[in-house]
Amino acid sequence: MLVVQTDLADVVLLVPQPHRDERGLFVRTFDADVFDEHLGVPGAAAAFVQDSQSRSARGVIRGMHGRAGRGEAKLVRCGRGAVHDVLVDIRPSSPTFGRAQAFLLDDEQFHTLYVPPGMLHGFQVLTESADVCYRIDRPHDPTEDVSVHHADPELAIDWPAPLTLVSERDAAAGTWADAVARFA
Repeated sequence: MLVVQTDLADVVLLVPQPHRDERGLFVRTFDADVFDEHLGVPGAAAAFVQDSQSRSARGVIRGMHGRAGRGEAKLVRCGRGAVHDVLVDIRPSSPTFGRAQAFLLDDEQFHTLYVPPGMLHGFQVLTESADVCYRIDRPHDPTEDVSVHHADPELAIDWPAPLTLVSERDAAAGTWADAVARFA
């Protein structure tokens, strides 16, 4: 497994090396030892306490979501289909504060994103449907939920496909300025 530093501070992309043969393939999608070694924190992988999965149809956008307070770290991958995954750094003290980066997550490359606390996260489905899998380091606390509208002009996220559906919650999400104030 390769570990690639992204353009956003503390965000890494875990790049598995699938073994393919006439039967199909085998891939290790996570390796705690590699993860801990890269972060330089023994036992960091053991901090993940919750796994979740979403299934969405083509064109659906989920996001942009984050957590205030202590935040949450997560590992995100696409188990089926393909998504255009976007992170925005909302940590005021970060050297990449306010910057966004997009990633293709799919069921062909098996890339996994490590998302540190203090990031907004969202994605758009590029295939007929897609399953996104999340491994999270804290139980969900709805009082810490932060949402920014996916089309907020200050974020200027370039979503690659026509929007087909967004939840009522995401349609009513706040602005980038509102979210920044909550993280200050």
